[in-house]
Amino acid sequence: MALLRVLIAGCGNIAGTFDLRRPANELPYTHAGAFSRDGRFSLAACVEPDKERRKAFMDAWGISTGFSSIDAAADSGLQFDVISICSPTTCHAHDLGIALRLKPKLIFCEKPVTTSLAEAERLVAECRKADILLAVNYTRRWDTDISKLQADMQAGKWGQLRSVVGCYNKGILNNGSHMLDLLHLLVGRMEIIKVGQPILDCLPSDPTIPAWMEGHQGVPVYLACGHAGDYAIFELQLVFSHGVITMEDGGLFWRERRAVESDTFKGYRTLDAGIRRAGKYSSAMCGAVDNIYRSITRGDTLASTGETALAAQCVCERIKQQALAS
Repeated sequence: MALLRVLIAGCGNIAGTFDLRRPANELPYTHAGAFSRDGRFSLAACVEPDKERRKAFMDAWGISTGFSSIDAAADSGLQFDVISICSPTTCHAHDLGIALRLKPKLIFCEKPVTTSLAEAERLVAECRKADILLAVNYTRRWDTDISKLQADMQAGKWGQLRSVVGCYNKGILNNGSHMLDLLHLLVGRMEIIKVGQPILDCLPSDPTIPAWMEGHQGVPVYLACGHAGDYAIFELQLVFSHGVITMEDGGLFWRERRAVESDTFKGYRTLDAGIRRAGKYSSAMCGAVDNIYRSITRGDTLASTGETALAAQCVCERIKQQALAS
């Protein structure tokens, strides 16, 4: 089968630059890195307004064709099977609209879909109407540690879920949507009980906001906050009747502690010292690209879609509106 042709719109960090600063033998974290490593795709062209950055990106990834705008790509007459939207979030609405004109088989968009929920809803609907697949890069949906945890939870291997605490920073939409999407996957639908005071640690239009929610059967879910000016944090702790599981450093590490009989206080149960192991998050982008290939060529279901992304963005919007109203 011929290689699937990829257009990358935006030549920044997540497009490919992150991987250029890492050893070549490590698993890729970027679109260009993952598509190149997969071998079933061809990096056919890229879009970048900055001429020097565009040339550097083309040289680094062996891309022969570059455009200053996605509009120019649309006017070129070239055809693409996959379009990766890696431009700044404020450009997504425009870039997605032009990408739809190019009629690829699939659009792979960075999160969030757009800064506006209404625009995101419109563009997701337009992709559906045009029969164009839309994958949104909520990366942990392709993390095999997460899929295993989800299966273990459904099988009851950790007992009853008692509570959940997620900690994030750098914006309720920018990073909080990642956490809410992950919570939707593991916990399901949640009701917002109370929100806290906004923290301006990145963009004024996207504050970091703490929240208390409740999942199925009243399971408390706490969205705690750090400050992006201190350090990056994205961690999740799930308290079960049989023990505690913690995702650390965004999924690069996991800690598991089991409930055992206490040696010190007879008749009581406590948590053991547990284990800390390396996670498989580094393979998530490769998993995403494989899922994209199989969805195009075999009709497999995408793990992260416009609809799942909208569900997370809806909760972000409700949390933000409640915080601004209080």
